[in-house]
Amino acid sequence: MPFKFKEVMNKPERLAPGHRLCAGCGAGITVRTVLRALKPEDHAVIGNATGCLEVSSFMYPYTSYEDSYIHNAFACAGATLSGVETAYHALKKRGRIDDTYKFITFGGDGGTYDIGLQSLSGAMERGHDLVYVCYDNGAYMNTGIQRSSATPMYADTTTTPVGAVSNGKMQSRKDLAQIIAAHNIPYVGQSTFTPMMKDLYEKAEKAIYTPGAAFLNVLAPCPRGWRYETSDIANICKLAIDTCYWPLFEVVEGKWIINYEPKHKLPIEDFLRVQGRFKHLLKPGNEHLIEQFQAEVDKRWEDLLYLAAR
Repeated sequence: MPFKFKEVMNKPERLAPGHRLCAGCGAGITVRTVLRALKPEDHAVIGNATGCLEVSSFMYPYTSYEDSYIHNAFACAGATLSGVETAYHALKKRGRIDDTYKFITFGGDGGTYDIGLQSLSGAMERGHDLVYVCYDNGAYMNTGIQRSSATPMYADTTTTPVGAVSNGKMQSRKDLAQIIAAHNIPYVGQSTFTPMMKDLYEKAEKAIYTPGAAFLNVLAPCPRGWRYETSDIANICKLAIDTCYWPLFEVVEGKWIINYEPKHKLPIEDFLRVQGRFKHLLKPGNEHLIEQFQAEVDKRWEDLLYLAAR
């Protein structure tokens, strides 16, 4: 259905106020936008892998969710919601349940790219009718800003500290959206925060109401780990898009679709400059590091253009 901002914003909130997420955190914005894509008459079961979102929105026996909620261990969010979804269909077949339920699970990049990858892959491969949403803040933020496989090249973290003999994380980040797309599921989307949240909302709606397995990868900046002023979150997301560090695309039944191509692709330095975790790259003598970062971004963008042109 067409995106109508006033109608969308008038939908009931599914994430209650009063959670303990940091100001300027992308996780809460991700959850509110995704859950707002649910139809008001539909119920939901929300899964949540251990992480920043879980510890900030759940303190037994209370949660910040208006729908049913399950806290999962780091490794098993995909498996837990797979079981719940299977049980729901069994009970509905027996006439024990009449209402319509949707199944959505959230996990940070630590619980998705790394620790929970096996159970996520299994849920996608089996084709469970659920949506897995990764809020990607680029490190294990909840446990002390340790690097994950989603951490970008040369980022300063507590396990890849910048110093006399280190320029931060040496490896490029894992491209998880492409890995999940290789499972041949009906829907994969990559998004972040755009004006009026149109892109993320529309992709969430598609993911929820496309039969079968769906995956959303959402760039969700973290003010503590990325070291930016809390009010700068929207600008950082825009720079991520306009530098093509974080392209907006979707994969619908195997077809790759780029949702936004910047008219003037900005240099990656513009994205790096506004984050304290990359301040070492701006020092004289480190120009070659930025060039390497730029080359990796350009390569991935060209690969995406090729996939969309097939």
